[in-house]
Amino acid sequence: MSQDAESALDSSLLEHLIELRSRLLRAIAGLMLVFVCLLPFANRLYAWLAQPLLDKLPEGANLIAIEVASPFFAPLKLAFFVALVGTMPWLLYQLWAFVAPGLYRRERKLAVPLLLSSLVLFYAGCAFAFFLVLPVVFGFLTAITPEGVAMMTDIHAYLNFVLVIFLAFGLSFELPVAMAILVLMGWVTPAQLRESRGYAIVGMFVLAAVITPPDVVSQLMLAIPLCLLYEAGLIASRMLAPAEERASAEES
Repeated sequence: MSQDAESALDSSLLEHLIELRSRLLRAIAGLMLVFVCLLPFANRLYAWLAQPLLDKLPEGANLIAIEVASPFFAPLKLAFFVALVGTMPWLLYQLWAFVAPGLYRRERKLAVPLLLSSLVLFYAGCAFAFFLVLPVVFGFLTAITPEGVAMMTDIHAYLNFVLVIFLAFGLSFELPVAMAILVLMGWVTPAQLRESRGYAIVGMFVLAAVITPPDVVSQLMLAIPLCLLYEAGLIASRMLAPAEERASAEES
């Protein structure tokens, strides 16, 4: 390699590193700005998050703080999580702005709908968990509490439990996007996905049993949407597959 070529390569690498640093700084600045703006409302956010459990507890029961610093750190942690989820479009935009110049036109046309779909599905999964799943889960847990036992949940333990549920449902709802990406990368075909439907359904019910509390209703509330999302992923994968694979899938 000539000296000029090496110099051009070094210059190009330096420009990419500078661009990467700029995008990272913008992403962090946006995240921290939203986080700082949410800090005055941290306790109110926690009260809103705790409502599904408080609605199911006996009259007069409340959450408790076992650790001395829990009343401070639990709302702070929740505010950061909300800021992270709320600024996800901005964070993904910074990633997209850095990666997009190196993509082909077809890759850029496909990436934008996939990114938007992943955001919408993640938010839909979190909303589904909060408005439908958590009331059922807490209703079940309070109903099976043995007589004479007061259900007194620590605010930090409650927060960790709810955030795990949010992440589990949010990521599970990404199933159609994951299937579409696998087809686009050529790792699987729509026909293979359709043939594996039975194994996938069994796996979804096993996953739902592991993620959700041990009541049948909450397990079904995750497994059934996953089955529907798998069917949506099959439709999307057939639409995104190369023409010859679409033709073979339609014939079969």
